[in-house]
Amino acid sequence: MSDLCPCGSGLAFESCCEPYLIERKKPDTATALMRSRYCAYALGAVDYLYKTSGPKVRKEFDAESSRKWAESATWTGIEVLLEEGGSTTDEKGVVEFIAHYAVKETSFDHHERAEFQKIDGVWTFMDGKILGPDPVKREQPKIGRNDPCPCGSGKKYKKCCAVTQDAS
Repeated sequence: MSDLCPCGSGLAFESCCEPYLIERKKPDTATALMRSRYCAYALGAVDYLYKTSGPKVRKEFDAESSRKWAESATWTGIEVLLEEGGSTTDEKGVVEFIAHYAVKETSFDHHERAEFQKIDGVWTFMDGKILGPDPVKREQPKIGRNDPCPCGSGKKYKKCCAVTQDAS
């Protein structure tokens, strides 16, 4: 029995993403390309990542960093959260996904909204936006070290409550 494809399709690797990685076939949907790119990370096939990227991504592509990241991680699964377009008849598509991986003993989730486009009839990764929790927004302006302390002592913040904050 052959190994299951790392992309999570439940299919054997040789009948799922392997034909794409060895360039025997081209993915026919944006999601198939995205899943095959996940496999490329899981298997360290960095050349495939470059070849399936659009011009902007290729210009910024750092093969050595990508290789190190791919090899340092244990790739544990992928979830496709959303697909917009990207079918065999579309020219553009968006796939939102979470790639799960671990480095040493720590687990991570890479949540991305990836944009794909057909170039000369071939699905290509154009750009991705990493998604995560919204940044924490401060309700009040930041207190500077030399501002009057908000406790009303009349001292500078750095000589008053900042000292107790640093001690805790």
